[in-house]
Amino acid sequence: MLKNFIVVALRNLKKNSLYSVINISGLSVGIACSMLILLWVKEETSFDKFIPKVDRLHQVWVNASIAGGVSSWNSVPLPTYMEMKSAHAKIVNSAVAGWGGNRLITNGDKRINIRGYFVSNEFLDMFEFPMVEGDRSLVLDDPSSIVISETLASTLFQEGENPIGQFVKVDDSSTLQVTGIIKDVPQNSSFQFHYLIPWKHRESIQQWVRDNTDNWGNYSFQVYVELAGEGDEKEVEEAISGILTEKGQDDVPREFFLHPMSRWRLHSNFENGVEAGGQQEYVTLFSVIAMFILLIACINFMNLATARSERRAREVGIRKSLGSKRGQLIMQFYGESLIISVISYLFAILLVLASLPAYNNLVDKRLSIDFQSSEFWLFSLTIILLTGIISGSYPSLYLSSFNPIKTLKGKVAVGKNANLPRKILVMLQFGVAIILIVGTIVILKQIDLAKSRDIGYSQEGLITVSLTDDITKNYEVIKNELIRKNLIVNMTRSNSRITDINSNNFLGWPGKPESEKVMFVTVVRGYDYAETMGAKMLYGRDFSKEFSSDSSAIIINKAALDLMGLEGDPIGTSLDLWGDKRNLVGVIDNILMGSPYEEVRPMFMIIDNWGGSVTLRLRPTDNMQSTLAGVQEVFEQYNPAYPFEYQFVDEAFQRKYTTINLTRKLSTIFAVLTIFITGLGLFGLASYMAEQRIKEIGIRKVLGASVTSLVGLMSKDFAKLVLLSFVISAPFAYWLLHNYLQRYTIRTTLDWWIFVLTGALALFFAIVVVVNQARRAALANPASSLRNE
Repeated sequence: MLKNFIVVALRNLKKNSLYSVINISGLSVGIACSMLILLWVKEETSFDKFIPKVDRLHQVWVNASIAGGVSSWNSVPLPTYMEMKSAHAKIVNSAVAGWGGNRLITNGDKRINIRGYFVSNEFLDMFEFPMVEGDRSLVLDDPSSIVISETLASTLFQEGENPIGQFVKVDDSSTLQVTGIIKDVPQNSSFQFHYLIPWKHRESIQQWVRDNTDNWGNYSFQVYVELAGEGDEKEVEEAISGILTEKGQDDVPREFFLHPMSRWRLHSNFENGVEAGGQQEYVTLFSVIAMFILLIACINFMNLATARSERRAREVGIRKSLGSKRGQLIMQFYGESLIISVISYLFAILLVLASLPAYNNLVDKRLSIDFQSSEFWLFSLTIILLTGIISGSYPSLYLSSFNPIKTLKGKVAVGKNANLPRKILVMLQFGVAIILIVGTIVILKQIDLAKSRDIGYSQEGLITVSLTDDITKNYEVIKNELIRKNLIVNMTRSNSRITDINSNNFLGWPGKPESEKVMFVTVVRGYDYAETMGAKMLYGRDFSKEFSSDSSAIIINKAALDLMGLEGDPIGTSLDLWGDKRNLVGVIDNILMGSPYEEVRPMFMIIDNWGGSVTLRLRPTDNMQSTLAGVQEVFEQYNPAYPFEYQFVDEAFQRKYTTINLTRKLSTIFAVLTIFITGLGLFGLASYMAEQRIKEIGIRKVLGASVTSLVGLMSKDFAKLVLLSFVISAPFAYWLLHNYLQRYTIRTTLDWWIFVLTGALALFFAIVVVVNQARRAALANPASSLRNE
């Protein structure tokens, strides 16, 4: 019987080649799109799952009541590290880590600037990153040790050379011994590094770290805890929540809480002290898109199969008259559907493999299909069965229900009730396409809104270079040399790049209510900042070497001035910072350093040297490469140990749009593919409907109907479906996008023209597809169609 099913199925595919191609093409593209999306979803949801203790590891966070709400952050005082070890019996271990960053690692003439972390010796015991060589519990005990990745080991040492016991130089100052080699950290890890350096070494080389060993007022460190069991989080949180208050941090209400490692990737956003989404929203969004694309592809199959019911009605009648039961017919049609599903799936695999390089470049990942994974084959079987059963469900039940006597007499009921399911399915297809098109337009508007904002400075010709000890020591010499060679306009330094916020602090001002606590963005910088950045001073002046008192001066931005509500001329106002008085010497225009979708936060600037980066404004030139080569020559002369590495500020700023740009690109691509799949189905359905009405059209032509009127008659029904689909889906699209935009403080509007334009495009597309088929039917010779009447 199985052989008979397959033979009949293949015969029908060959006999109806056009509709078979449409079905297989639609299903293949739909499955391929769904697979690509689900590969990305799988990657996002797999973050940190390779770590054995992932369900017991947490990061210590802080909730603080500030400015009428609760702010959450993951930087804590350094003493938290040791305090956690005895805070509760169910805390098995704790570790402290830096924020990670690039450092120069050198072995002989081999050098590389690469990312790594300072971590305490408990780190590897807790997180259990796979080791290639070395004992994880011992490799970080010695302050002069270093653990490196396989990739870094192959970069620094020759093939066949054992790195264990060898010495490398870090930042051209510290000599450390390789005590362990770790496997390369996978891309689905929250930690991305190529080396680990003991925290004890950091304490030995950085005085400010030693000074903060017992300081509960400096929130600059990351602390992690390992709990005894998965359900101990709430109990431990209750025990540690009041530690900050006990240690004297009572200027504002604040408390510790734990953020589970299993939720770091997908649930990283907090509002008023509670989780408020994150990457999970995009995972859900694209999962829904994948489901809808697959559903639309299945709808194509249903539509075409049921539309061609008359062609198979006699087959059903004959089979039933020969004794076939309805269950056997249902199995026959399900079998055909599953065969088409298998063929479509094989083509989909080929499409995925062909498009993966471009797709990986788009989503900035290294996704691949693991054909050796049992999970892949289970997924494949699920997709084949799912698409086969969904696609074949309605046709199977519909065709198998035909009365054999009526079908053999040619009396198959295909009236309004028979067409209703197909109409509903067409409406659903266009509804999904309309939602995706509207969503793409709104996201484009949101990006354009953000990019049109005044950022408060000029990015043209602005580059940043990481600050090193040699650059700090030779800073003035480098600056003067670059200006003398006419390579730059100006140069400055600061604790953070102009595209990043690295520090926040409280600030007091005259008239500030005692209960009002506001976190100010803190920029610790050198001279010539405003001139180098192209920022405007609204009041007063920038810091200058001509004023020796500037070491106790302060500058605020316009957002801070508006918050303080200072009346009259603000210059000369005394502000409170860290228990000292600072004289306000200038007000700078708002500079957009944070999210382009948020309001510019209040900020203050002081003169000091906290490290960070150097920013240079290059001299305008037609030969940028020559200018950069000249800048590189100067930096290599006075900072010889480090390779010259720079970053254009405008490129760094564009990274702020990474997530929403990805959403826009994927939405656009999948909206186009959804329209393509819908168009395939509409083409097949219109073609068959024209064939089904060929005799009616012939009679109308004989009675004098024009080609135009016949085309209009056939197009009208589809136009009604599209318009009705628009009426139903537009409010739903509005609701979805309204909720989506609520995540942004700066957000675009849902203008009426977006929906009108989308509806018009959907209607135009449908009419173009249908009219072509209707015109062919209307131009046919009526004598041919009426010959058998």
